[in-house]
Order: sequence, then structure tokens, then C-alpha cells
Amino acid sequence: MTTLALGPSWLDPDYLLNQFGLWGLLVIVFAESGLLIGFFLPGDSLLFTTGLLITTNKLDTPLWLACLLICMAAILGDQAGYLFGKKVGPSLFNRPDSKLFKQENVVKAHDFFEKYGPKSLVLARFVPIVRTFTPIIAGVSGMRYRSFITFNIIGGVMWGAGVTLLGAWLGNIEFVHKNIEAILILIVLVSVVPIAIEFLRARSKSKKAASVEGAGAPGTPPGQQRGRHAKR
Repeated sequence: MTTLALGPSWLDPDYLLNQFGLWGLLVIVFAESGLLIGFFLPGDSLLFTTGLLITTNKLDTPLWLACLLICMAAILGDQAGYLFGKKVGPSLFNRPDSKLFKQENVVKAHDFFEKYGPKSLVLARFVPIVRTFTPIIAGVSGMRYRSFITFNIIGGVMWGAGVTLLGAWLGNIEFVHKNIEAILILIVLVSVVPIAIEFLRARSKSKKAASVEGAGAPGTPPGQQRGRHAKR
């Protein structure tokens, strides 16, 4: 099976699975789940392609075993991210930008974590980039380990097994085989939707805040003006 590379050819899910197999997949899942260098990896499309290749007998691994190992890699990846965040602490927010690290990614994950709390560990699994930094932010914020491990396991299973099983299920549909490039692109686009929504909402809030500040800046505040008219 050949697929359209989503970005560089070495990030194409089919290429990665052909070159590195299941063990390479597990390393990628681990890295994307909690290592700073893993945020650019194609997790969603890679898991989907894995399920599809297994159900079409092009990947010689039992589906149940693949799901089990993927879930374990995802959970352990988040665990590593949490411990890293707990050790590094606030200094992460002062780290300068580089080719593989952008401060804005940390800020996005922090805002995501602050908004959704512990359940962000589950929701972030389905949001590229955010899923890499959220467990690190959980460690930085000192989240209780019992809560972290609970939501980490739930999120790891829902994402790791869920997306893989979806690929296996759709792999039996002929339409998917004929349009695999479009399906993978659609998966990427859908996974980016939450980021786009959050960006638009944040932009809208900043515009509203700026308009409110602009309206209240010149002259005397409306409340004080009403007070003066009342005295007269």
C-alpha cells in the first residue's frame, strides 16, 4: 500500500511502518506522548494506518497485541513526560526557542491543562502537539500522581486502542482502500480542528478585551459620569 506523504516522506505512516515495523511504531508513540522532541510525529495517522495494515494482513502482528503494546507505549510516554515536567519545573517556561522547541507550544498546553484540569490528559491525546506537552505541564503544575496515572491510563487506552481499532474496522471497507490518501489527510485535518477552534476563540477573546479597554480608556469611566450627573 502506498500513501501520500503528509509532509516529508520520512513522516509518511506507510514509510515508517515499512522501515521500522511495530517496534519503531512503539518508539514513535512513546516519544510523541511525552518527549519534547516528539511533537511533530504523525501519531493519529500512524495508528490508523497500523490498524488498516493489520486487518489487510500486510502487517504480521495480531491486532490485540498491537493495541496492547501501543497503549503501554502511550501510557509510559506520558509517564516520562510527567516526571520530566516535575523535575524541570518552571524553568521550562523560561527555555529559549529553538528549531525543535517553541515556547508557544508550552503555553498552549498550559492553557489547555488549566481549562480542562485532569481530564485534559484524555482530551489532549486527540490534539497534535498539545498531547506531547500536556503531561509535562501536569508534572510542572504538581498534579497529584494518583489523578495523573488514572487519567493517563484512560487517555492512553482510548487513543492508542481506539484509533488503531478504527483503522482496522475501516480497513475492511473497499472505499477506504481506494481513497487511503484522502482518509489520512482527513484524519490530520480533523485532529487539527481543536487547535484551530481554540486559536479562534482566543483571538476573539483578545479582540473583545481590547475593544473593552479601548472604550473605557478615554475620558471619565461611565460609572463615574453617572455619579456626577446624579449629584447635579
